[in-house]
Amino acid sequence: MARAIGIYEGWIAETLSRFKYHGASHLAVPLGNLMAECEDPDLFWSVMDTLIPVPLHPHRLRERGFNQSLLLARQISRRHSIPVDFLTLERIRMTVPQVDLSGAERKKNLQGAFRVRKKENIRQKHILLVDDVFTTGTTVGECSKVLLQAGAKQVDVITCARAR
Repeated sequence: MARAIGIYEGWIAETLSRFKYHGASHLAVPLGNLMAECEDPDLFWSVMDTLIPVPLHPHRLRERGFNQSLLLARQISRRHSIPVDFLTLERIRMTVPQVDLSGAERKKNLQGAFRVRKKENIRQKHILLVDDVFTTGTTVGECSKVLLQAGAKQVDVITCARAR
């Protein structure tokens, strides 16, 4: 299951761009609060065992200075008391930014880019994967596949926005 708070256009697109690419990390608070307030009838906060943010490669993390998905996950955690695990899922291969790639190129770009460090941390857990934007679903799809192969019971996804 994947949920997005809104469509990636207008004020949401502008705000996410400022947040992600222009160092406005303080925007994690209102954006994370919007995500935490999601009242989708199929999203049950109480069954989530852990929040896992989509990881950045260490090189990209150094460039940006923060992982936007981790900041969003921490805000959701504050609202719902769900622990955040940002160490178990890691990005092990540097990839080119997905923004200008086609769906097929995105899939090839991300193959083998993620791994689970400690399977015991996610075994039989219901995970909520947190990311900023859902475009084609390739990134969260690859993360979910790796988590499920490592023993997660279920992986759901929440993002701030999705592409139209």
